Amino acid sequence: MTERVAGVRLAPYTTLGLGGPAGAFVEAGTAEEIVELVAEADRAGEPVLVLGGGSNLVVSDEGFDGLVVRVASRGIEVEGERVTAQAGEDWDALVALAVAEGWSGVECLSGIPGLVGSTPIQNVGAYGQDVSQTITGVRVYDRGTGEVRDLSAEECGFAYRHSAFKQEPGRHVVLAVTYELAGNTMSGPVAYRELAVRLGVELGERVPLARAREAVLGLRRGKGMVLDAADPDTRSAGSFFTNPILDAEQAAELELRVPGFPRWDMPGGAVKVPAAWLIENAGFPKGYRRGPARISTKHTLALTNPESSATTADLLDLAREVRDGVLEKFGVTLVNEPVMVGTGL
Repeated sequence: MTERVAGVRLAPYTTLGLGGPAGAFVEAGTAEEIVELVAEADRAGEPVLVLGGGSNLVVSDEGFDGLVVRVASRGIEVEGERVTAQAGEDWDALVALAVAEGWSGVECLSGIPGLVGSTPIQNVGAYGQDVSQTITGVRVYDRGTGEVRDLSAEECGFAYRHSAFKQEPGRHVVLAVTYELAGNTMSGPVAYRELAVRLGVELGERVPLARAREAVLGLRRGKGMVLDAADPDTRSAGSFFTNPILDAEQAAELELRVPGFPRWDMPGGAVKVPAAWLIENAGFPKGYRRGPARISTKHTLALTNPESSATTADLLDLAREVRDGVLEKFGVTLVNEPVMVGTGL
């Protein structure tokens, strides 16, 4: 555990490169240190921000007036087909290990930036897979009770880009995650049409794990969704808005406005609408700029800080313009996917 340091700028610790100073900043190298630091701050009434890879975070220009605990815990344990990783492990490195070892179940989640600890909070997903399909347990520090607890997958309350952790933000600090992977050198059934086309297979077919990973990484690079210092489009927080899920009544209203709009059917007559389509058709194409903040030139869902000259306020002005434009055109309210710290839409 390093010493607390005052005034550390948080921008370099986020993929957007945005965010003001921390009241105090400390790095925790073990789960025990994470618990000790958070508990001590809670007892003192000091605000705490637990910082992972910063890939799903929008921090205000004013920063965070409290203690920032940067998670740096390491360690992976394998027991049969169960893999338990500490929260500070790099997510894509874990996926690469799974592919190399012949563990199927997370190959389509290749290239997603961030740490293991963030995956259950957001129920991270892409290309037809999400972590709720493989997570069997999450070890957390419960700040409400002061206890370390092992939560089952059911207790995590997983839903589309959502979990019980988002219901009570800040209550649970993820310490480790256990995934049940299949001992299989073939991927799970390909469930996403864009990926199936890239692979040249039908939906439901399986391909070698390495081939699936390579295809996903290629798709993500084409959208600026794999971190690359040479690509300004990757200075983002990934998809800024979630795909809206409309109930039957809302879907019918949108159908009146835009007959035949693109959708994915969901249970109970609900439909999921691609946010990228809504954004582009509301008049915000790839590369649309507001001051120094810009929509990615590769993917309309990503808002970027391409020259590293934007402020958080600049980025949020663009986000509000997009959100309000989609609402006016389609009557659909977009919801931000990244976590907001000290700010909001």
